[in-house]
Amino acid sequence: MVFFGTKGYLYQLAILTLVCGGCGNPAAHTLRKRVTKFTLFFVPLFPISTKYATQCTFCGTEQKVTAEQAEQLQAQAAGAPGGGQAYGQSQQPYQHPGV
Repeated sequence: MVFFGTKGYLYQLAILTLVCGGCGNPAAHTLRKRVTKFTLFFVPLFPISTKYATQCTFCGTEQKVTAEQAEQLQAQAAGAPGGGQAYGQSQQPYQHPGV
């Protein structure tokens, strides 16, 4: 008998101040990476899919972003004054591509 399946992992990459595509408010957004891995006998072996998204902390709207956009947003957060994640720092507004 062989046990196989998938398991999901969610990573928070950064927190940015962006203009929300859903509510239009400049609010904090979490940049998240979701990785689904193939498992064999409950051991995760290799990633099957990787997806990136931002979520508005004001209204909860989630917007998908590409890997390139996620890298740019993560670099933007690292370049914020004081380094690290951009908690409460004013930054260039970012409009989601789907809006």
